[in-house]
Amino acid sequence: MTALVRRLRHLEIRIRKAVEAQLQGDFHSVFKGTGLEVDDVRLYQYGDEVRAIDWAVSSKGHGTFVKTYKEEKEQQVLVLLDVSGSLDVGDGQRRKLDVARDIAGLLALSAARQGSALGLLAFSDQKELYLPPAKGPRVAYALIQRLFALVPVSRRTGVGAGIRQALGLLKRRTLVVLISDFIDGNYERELTMLAQRHDLIVVQTLAPRERHFPGVGIVPLCDAETGQVRWVNTSSANFRAQVQANADYQEAQLVNICRRNRTGFLALSTEGDFVPQLVNLFRHRQQSGRRG
Repeated sequence: MTALVRRLRHLEIRIRKAVEAQLQGDFHSVFKGTGLEVDDVRLYQYGDEVRAIDWAVSSKGHGTFVKTYKEEKEQQVLVLLDVSGSLDVGDGQRRKLDVARDIAGLLALSAARQGSALGLLAFSDQKELYLPPAKGPRVAYALIQRLFALVPVSRRTGVGAGIRQALGLLKRRTLVVLISDFIDGNYERELTMLAQRHDLIVVQTLAPRERHFPGVGIVPLCDAETGQVRWVNTSSANFRAQVQANADYQEAQLVNICRRNRTGFLALSTEGDFVPQLVNLFRHRQQSGRRG
């Protein structure tokens, strides 16, 4: 545990120094709100937008009321983490799950340092672990320990189901960092709802061999989630082209969904250093906040 925290601290320091060097800013900006949150209600006035009406309050029969807003200064954070079997895939010593857990642990330590409340919802096709947002170093260390010790009950994926669980748990506007390989379907509606109600960042974990499969002849392939085995000719050009086409299509679909919802998107590989890409993401959030 001590070695793990030391390694995550090293990553955090690298990111904080890079952000501050490029922007003369504060790493705390990653946890700062970028939008508005409901503050109060007042009576409707001529010229108010219809979409601002609070129908729940107005339905009580005392007049028509509209919501008033204040700028978000700090949001609670929820890491929504896919821990299904497909994340066991990787290259060499690193799996997609290793990258995902490193990011979650890094955010937990950073939130603790800045006094922000951070929680975790780990999911497969069911809820595997939920730790509600809370503040402090002890909370961060406990989150890291439980996450890295987690052995999921199910190996199947349910991105849409995981998002629905998060929507049911979150009672206030939250910065949600959704981490998955998105090897799944039928999650667009839930992802759109999450983006509309919360401040969302989508992180896709990638393993290069899932896109560029090596030609090693006829081999058995085991589905990491179902356990089903099938024999394939990996030296076939058609097979390798189909593998790449499927991976490209899945990523393009996800990128398009995020673009339509103006959601932050980051694709991270099991190969290489993900710190520079995280720095770019934090820099973009800082600049967006300043423009607002």
